[in-house]
Amino acid sequence: MTSDVPVAPGPPVLVDADPPTDLSRGLWLVKWLLLFPHVVVLVFLWLAFVVLTVVAFVAILFTARYPAWIFRFTAGVLRWSWRVSYYGYGALGTDRYPPFTLADVPDYPARLEITPPGRLSRGLVLVKWWLLALPHYAVVTLFLGASGSRTLETASGETVVVDVPPYPGLVGLLVLFAAVVLLFRARYPRGMFDLVMGMQRWVWRVTVYAGLMTDVYPPFRLDLGARDPARPATSPPGGTP
Repeated sequence: MTSDVPVAPGPPVLVDADPPTDLSRGLWLVKWLLLFPHVVVLVFLWLAFVVLTVVAFVAILFTARYPAWIFRFTAGVLRWSWRVSYYGYGALGTDRYPPFTLADVPDYPARLEITPPGRLSRGLVLVKWWLLALPHYAVVTLFLGASGSRTLETASGETVVVDVPPYPGLVGLLVLFAAVVLLFRARYPRGMFDLVMGMQRWVWRVTVYAGLMTDVYPPFRLDLGARDPARPATSPPGGTP
């Protein structure tokens, strides 16, 4: 709990991907089945992520440090999740099956790098994950979709709960359209890919911030394209501790 996370230079979050090439016309129809083992593992990983983030919250509150051993795990969970999302219905950007590992895989088509935070604000940790992030949560909901229920009161005064149809989100709609184009034309529209990457980049920046892994507030900016524009020109996509 007392060990510090070594500080690395650079932006707090970098999200990169290789543009899709040579994609199968119809593999996306069964990727939901192929990804089932990953989904099962990720359920347990994300449960652990939440529990350890609470531990990190307490550590930051008292020591102003994010424990290194927790960071290595939580960063690995986010990397794993991004690879699965990119392969699956978060982008359909590759047909290369994602590896079962928390480690960085530099040659995989989807890469997520998180700069270890070093010293963090004790006070900011109390509000950044809910109050300060609220505007971003609204944008993320627009991108990723949501579902739920509403409580309504009838004319007779009776209260009823009505299920709200799930909203697939802009990313889901764009990926679905790209899948249809892929099915009939065997190509992924590049402009659509760039837009999906911009939205995903926004989502992962917010996830890292809300996960207490940085104090740098995510920009309200849609950075399009395969290569993260925040990456220094001389810095090739690489690994994260």
